[in-house]
Amino acid sequence: MQPEILADGFAFLEGPRWRDGALWMSDMHGDAVYRLTLDGKFEKILDVSNQPSGLGWLEGGDMLIVSMLDKKILRRTPEGDVSEHADISGLVPERINEMHVDSSGRAWIGNFGFDLDAGDSARSTNFVRVDPDGSSTVAAEDLFFPNGTVTLNDQKTLIVAETFGRKLTAFDIAKDSSLTNRRTWAEMPERAVPDGICLDAENGIWVASPTTAEAFRVIEGGEITERIETGRMAIATALGGDDGKTLFILTSEATARKACQAAMSARVEYVTVDIPAA
Repeated sequence: MQPEILADGFAFLEGPRWRDGALWMSDMHGDAVYRLTLDGKFEKILDVSNQPSGLGWLEGGDMLIVSMLDKKILRRTPEGDVSEHADISGLVPERINEMHVDSSGRAWIGNFGFDLDAGDSARSTNFVRVDPDGSSTVAAEDLFFPNGTVTLNDQKTLIVAETFGRKLTAFDIAKDSSLTNRRTWAEMPERAVPDGICLDAENGIWVASPTTAEAFRVIEGGEITERIETGRMAIATALGGDDGKTLFILTSEATARKACQAAMSARVEYVTVDIPAA
């Protein structure tokens, strides 16, 4: 399968989510959040001066947005009013990144753990939960670059992509929202690293792997059932479309901020798959 291009001309895209007939995504190095429809038309929803990343929604329709550099979670109402939902700067050592908002309104947020741009050596970090009321706590420790995150269809299992750990790690979600029973859900194939991920209706996970320029579907235990070559770094995935069978893949030629801003070559690519979104 060769992906087609839906839209391009962005700096560096992250955090794709399908909602209300459109793909919502952050241009991390373009400092804005966009809404993209299937005809390729897009509109800017919000400027985020401290670099946006993960997105999600609360039950009432308010959108949550990761503000990376100041380590805050912003909250935007459907009418466009923006406020601070949570400040987790006191809990994390480095800039925050991806976020998954589950069906209970809990936001699960990863962080770099080290200064990647400065060339620091990789080291483990923590993983934060922000509850619907904005209160926050460290949910897990000792993860290597916790990145894309999903909740399996049972709503009792959380999967975190450890980018520098090269694996998907599972936790059980207890009734008090604590994470227990940590285990490896899937190891990555040779040279692959997991970045953004999304879940399908059969608990398969589509993984974006920038190091191998592909997206692949993996099931528990590590078996790869499908591969899609992108020819460029695959940064994140999302399932959506009218029937849930459109796999969106965000791709880029670079990751450094200045290079991305100079090239403006980040894309939204897509293919049709057999198993729909969760």
